Amino acid sequence: MRIAVVVPVAPFETEKTLRESIEHVKSLIHDLDCKVIYVIDKDSENDLKAKIAREMGVEVLERNGRRGKRAGAINDAVKYLMDFKPEYVLILDVDSRTDEKTILNCISALQKVEKAYIASSRRFICNTSTLVSETLEAEYRFINFLLRKSSFKQFNGLIGVVRFDFLTEGLREDAIAEDADFATRMHARGYRALLVEGNFFEQAPISWIDFYRQRKRWYFGGLQLWRYRKEMSKADKRVRFSWYLALTVTYFPMIAIPLLPLATIILIYYYKKISKLKVVLGFLIYSILLQFSAISALIKFIRKKEVEWNAMRRN
Repeated sequence: MRIAVVVPVAPFETEKTLRESIEHVKSLIHDLDCKVIYVIDKDSENDLKAKIAREMGVEVLERNGRRGKRAGAINDAVKYLMDFKPEYVLILDVDSRTDEKTILNCISALQKVEKAYIASSRRFICNTSTLVSETLEAEYRFINFLLRKSSFKQFNGLIGVVRFDFLTEGLREDAIAEDADFATRMHARGYRALLVEGNFFEQAPISWIDFYRQRKRWYFGGLQLWRYRKEMSKADKRVRFSWYLALTVTYFPMIAIPLLPLATIILIYYYKKISKLKVVLGFLIYSILLQFSAISALIKFIRKKEVEWNAMRRN
């Protein structure tokens, strides 16, 4: 069984973040027959990240510019892997953290379900250092609940293990949310996304402005998915229902504000910490900013202007 690990690296990522990522990935795959590829978009001719990655013992695919951004990086990695021909590809971001058991659970699940194109697990936030990231940590726990219930499962960033044969079809490089775009195409054709036991950790935005920019991009990507209405009309009715909910209800987050008193009870019950009550304030700010980001994305979409892909500060 051949496995590849693909990690796209945006030009604004730091050398420190890259080093930590490589150290983590190497600790995961020491018992696996695995090829590790870091796709590094250079920010200048003096960018040393590719040199650092090679010195740390991983293969590097350098790109000048950001054609297709993350989708383009993954597509280029897939072309690079054509001779190796792995059965599965583990896709990670530079801030992704997981464990070997989670990866093996993903592979085992795909081996058992022929109609599945990806397997992944629950998501958690690992940098709860600000009110923003603490709020998003609570949000992710709700998302984990929805992932168990929803028939349309979309794992942010395609983080997880994907069958290589599906990736050879390519990600759409004009899609702002290439992960949601790919998930929609796969579900429309009757393929499944599997949620397995395990954990994937990632960093959340630590400032409200970064959060606003990130979600505006996600909302814009969601609006692009309406181009698949015809294809989704042939999908399983439960998948179709979940997909339509994701593309409608989520664009009106302020309707959840009256439920904030209930959030107080849930937070105390779940965390058993009075200090977590500040997250209620976080959810109020969160709901308002989400609504503004949804409106802003809609305006840009109507005016046919793309959203910016900004650097996100990390801890």
